[in-house]
Amino acid sequence: MLNIEDLSGLWTRSIQVWADGRQDVSTKVGWLQGKSVFADLRQPPDITGQFRHAKCLNDLGFSDCERLARQQGFAGIFAARDGYFEWMRKIDYQPVQGKIDAGNLFWQGDILVEEGLQKEHFEHWHRDPALKLTPCWGVILKNAHDGIWGNLLRVGDLFMYSRDRGTQLANSSLIEAVRGAVNVKAAREMIDFEISFGRISNEGWQITRSSLPYRENTMFNFQLSGDTGLANEDLTPAGEVFVRQWEVVMAEGDMHEAR
Repeated sequence: MLNIEDLSGLWTRSIQVWADGRQDVSTKVGWLQGKSVFADLRQPPDITGQFRHAKCLNDLGFSDCERLARQQGFAGIFAARDGYFEWMRKIDYQPVQGKIDAGNLFWQGDILVEEGLQKEHFEHWHRDPALKLTPCWGVILKNAHDGIWGNLLRVGDLFMYSRDRGTQLANSSLIEAVRGAVNVKAAREMIDFEISFGRISNEGWQITRSSLPYRENTMFNFQLSGDTGLANEDLTPAGEVFVRQWEVVMAEGDMHEAR
């Protein structure tokens, strides 16, 4: 019987197969699992390295936004239900479809198999065996100014930070929303959703992959305010640095450990 505490770590996916026979072996997927807080970033193979011209949100054109809209990602709380597991998405890069993200998990050798609750798909997951699982902590965040949600989690020397967009989506897919945007500013606002993955070293917390390409190879700088507040550096659409203030609404583990 699998327990959530047995699943902390970094997971990558080798294959996803749907009931109709379609397969995906090329999407780059990273799922970082803490004690219960998680984040997941899924990028098509032609995303990485294609946006060197962009230093901020305003550098993205319509075609850039359309390409980035093919990404997927979500973050929230991972929970054990009655005989199955659910990824409770607090925020989702794609428009919410109303279906729960839940399935059965079981070992097949050293492969963790995820089988959709309605058997509509299965996925093969592989945990990084070299990753130390401590420190391990996570926080769910809410911005007091605009009410958007986010989270931050650390497992060993890896971290993921997630932040929702400030605009609501009515379309069934993000790419449809971008294609229907009234102007490029509106398209950029739809893309302005961050899921960043990175590594912690003596130099700091460096972002190595992100749904916002201009965040890659930059440092994630943040400060804690006791146990109830967090502030991190961010960029305005024009690329100016500002400080984003968060309220910590849920925390697990010791977020002051080994900062």
